[in-house]
Amino acid sequence: MPEVPALPGSLSDRVAAVFAPGGQLARAMPDFEPREGQIEMAAAVARVFETGGVLLAEAGTGTGKTLAYLVPAILNRERVLISTGTKNLQEQIYFKDIPALRAALDIPFTATYMKGRANYLCLHRLDQLNDGAGPAMHDVFLPIIREWSTRTETGDRAELEDLPEDVAFWSEVSATADTCLGTECPRYDDCFVTKMRQRAAASDVVIVNHHLLCADAAVRQNAYGEVIPACSRAILDEAHQLEDVATQYFGYGISNYRLEDLAHDVERLVAVGGFEGNERTEIEKAIERLRDHARAFFTELAFAHRGSGPARFKNEERVRASVESLGETRDAAAHLTGALDVLQATLALVRLKPDPTYEEGAGETSDRGVRLQPDPEAAEEQRESLERRAGEIRDELRFMLRAGDDQYVYFVEFRGRGVFLRASPIDVSTIVREVLFDRMHTTVLTSATLAVDGTFEYIRARLGIREAAEVRLPSEFDYAHQALLYLPPRMPDPRSDDFALAAGREVIEILRRTRGRAFVLFTSYATMRAVQAIAEMALDYPILAQGTAPRSLLLNQFRATPHSVLFATSSFWQGVDVVGEALSCVIIDKLPFASPGDPITAARIEAIRERGGDPFGEYQVPLAILALQQGLGRLIRHRRDRGVLAVLDPRLRTKGYGRRFVASLPPAPIVHDLSHIEAFFSV
Repeated sequence: MPEVPALPGSLSDRVAAVFAPGGQLARAMPDFEPREGQIEMAAAVARVFETGGVLLAEAGTGTGKTLAYLVPAILNRERVLISTGTKNLQEQIYFKDIPALRAALDIPFTATYMKGRANYLCLHRLDQLNDGAGPAMHDVFLPIIREWSTRTETGDRAELEDLPEDVAFWSEVSATADTCLGTECPRYDDCFVTKMRQRAAASDVVIVNHHLLCADAAVRQNAYGEVIPACSRAILDEAHQLEDVATQYFGYGISNYRLEDLAHDVERLVAVGGFEGNERTEIEKAIERLRDHARAFFTELAFAHRGSGPARFKNEERVRASVESLGETRDAAAHLTGALDVLQATLALVRLKPDPTYEEGAGETSDRGVRLQPDPEAAEEQRESLERRAGEIRDELRFMLRAGDDQYVYFVEFRGRGVFLRASPIDVSTIVREVLFDRMHTTVLTSATLAVDGTFEYIRARLGIREAAEVRLPSEFDYAHQALLYLPPRMPDPRSDDFALAAGREVIEILRRTRGRAFVLFTSYATMRAVQAIAEMALDYPILAQGTAPRSLLLNQFRATPHSVLFATSSFWQGVDVVGEALSCVIIDKLPFASPGDPITAARIEAIRERGGDPFGEYQVPLAILALQQGLGRLIRHRRDRGVLAVLDPRLRTKGYGRRFVASLPPAPIVHDLSHIEAFFSV
């Protein structure tokens, strides 16, 4: 980043001047008005940028927290890393807030928006899909991507609006850390990931998300994996999501998909590598052996943890794995690790046959511009990369099969046709502190939902934060007039068989009074489908349901369709904004307790119990409170929004811990009679 002269005055003074009445924001933004909470948060961020350390900042909805942290970050004149929990916020910062501040602050600064590697096209992998390089050449999407590759400047798949979100072919040509050849790649200078990294290294503001942040930290020792430039200042927005994301990226995972990807990439090498006849035969045998033993292992793994009866099958399921249960796959596992040994050894011994006619930069091309002659140096790098991958997968598999490290929980996950053997850290606090916080001079963690019971103790413990400045800022919204909180007077226990029917009746009565215009959010697909079926028989409002279309399309349909109702589960509980009358009601069926049957949740409960703690009070209730706050936070997104919040779970009133939940809810009037909803909307 180029040297920039320091601006006069302390950072705190300059930030205060920007937010003051008649300051730069007021002059540049017609709708800007000073907000007490925003000014207080901006001052707190400025102080921690001046002194260093960690700041925990809970900023209620309507505070304007993005400007509150962006202004001091930009005025500080050092590179800053901004990490968000959702793509929506990442795009808001880059496409809306950054341009507005560039115009308002009148100081030069640059910004880069970074996504994970898999979002970008790998030109080297695309080059390999030439005649004879495998079945992918027949894919209908290949000509589309080839044509697009000649004109795109970013290589970001988001530019391909007609490419389905779940198209399998993208994995054939996307950039991944596993397949990256680094500086040895013949397309390194043209590489879209290289260009993204270069833009970020020259930028003042680098905008990422928590997934990329944790993935980058997890592979930081791999020169081919790291993409985020060095930063000593970081701001983590939507920080309540960080523990879950860290748990995902700082563990291990082997799947039938990962093994098939390895086999497929070795086949690619065979197709372009120029091996001698015997060596080619040996590699092909090693690939076939790997596929056979991978299929046998994952079949036995599924049978050992899921059974064969159809009633046991679900689209998504996690089953905790014990040493004993993994032992049932001992023979199949031994054969699979042996197959990985053989593949690694074979790749180590074979040598590519140099093409005497090859000239760098002068290779023959097809009429589609695809190189037909392989670059021998690139092919050799690819061979070494595949040899390394085979060994890494074997080592990870052996680690998980031993299940001997009690800092991890071992489980088998089923997603569609995928079978995943995973090991996840039970406690990520030390990892997060060492790989993220300890490497930063300044770290700001912020969200609308960080505190529980009025303190930050929960988030401190979960993320390993020892010393931190703290600030809690209430929402700027007038919930007393903008919202109503409805708790039904009589509902059965949410664990009973009668709950879905009773919930369906309540949902119908509420939606009749709100005239649709609602999110109905559930903690499980089963209850969602049951209530949806009841509501569809009684209501004429357009009903949308998660799973019937991509999330972005469902949201667009909801916004565009008057009086529509969206039935959804966890992915719609946060990071979704619908401003205005289109969303006038949010209904939540049950308190969102994490399932104690989930392996990670169960392991964390056990760990707290073993140290003499109270897992329900210390972990399960706080986690559910934060999730409930996020779900209800979908409703009021603007000072002109009005609406009804409804929680159907009777435990808010009947259980002692219900008081903790009620205390965490928005300060709206609480009613128990449906007539109050009718009266609210008649005003």
